[in-house]
Amino acid sequence: MIAETNWKHVKATRYEVAVLPWGATEAHNWHLPYATDSLQNEAMTAEAGRIAWEAGAKVAILPNMPFGVQTGQLDIPFCINMNPSTQMAVLEDTISCLEGVGVPKFVVFNGHGGNDFRQMLRELQARHPKIHLSVVNWFHMDAGKDIFTILGDHADERETSLLLHLHPDLVLPKSDWGEGKDNLPILKAMREKWAWSQRPWTQATNDTGSGDPQHSTAERGAQYFERLTQKFASYLIELAAADATRLYQKA
Repeated sequence: MIAETNWKHVKATRYEVAVLPWGATEAHNWHLPYATDSLQNEAMTAEAGRIAWEAGAKVAILPNMPFGVQTGQLDIPFCINMNPSTQMAVLEDTISCLEGVGVPKFVVFNGHGGNDFRQMLRELQARHPKIHLSVVNWFHMDAGKDIFTILGDHADERETSLLLHLHPDLVLPKSDWGEGKDNLPILKAMREKWAWSQRPWTQATNDTGSGDPQHSTAERGAQYFERLTQKFASYLIELAAADATRLYQKA
């Protein structure tokens, strides 16, 4: 954890992978804190980093970036928007610093659905050939279909269970939880999901939640957290040991 590490330790260590957790500051139904994405990121990367480090992988976890793309939520107070162009500039500066001191691999650990780093990394990889760039969206690692009853995509059973496990003091009582019902698009192509446009959040949802959290428990959150962190740690261990110039083999 670089924020908690000193220069004496850093100077003596040859790091193989740097991880930048990237979250958001936004409303999460009525009952979860605005920092939900960032709190999950911080806990997941800390635990995965610990597992990887104890396995011998020299992994550096950078401080979480707390602002994400919120262009569909500009009418909700304190949903702090960071435009993709700004994210690109932040990544450029961060990657330049890491490449300049010889860190060979960089991972963006994304915890917010409104962030999309793939096209940015395509462009940045061409400009920074000496450092391997990748992104992990934790919500794509494992949906938890065998753990949860109702899957959603924002302040749902998964996120509520994770926060009940990680920060129960920040979750309102169950009597205050919203239903997380989505409003259906009027346009048929949008409903069938072969056309896309940004969701205006206060039109698309009723309580800023997308997914019913009613079955959430801390126990389910703990089970899911362990699965996600073990899986991410395995990627970090494998990536740290790999030669970044030879990541493919003939079929």
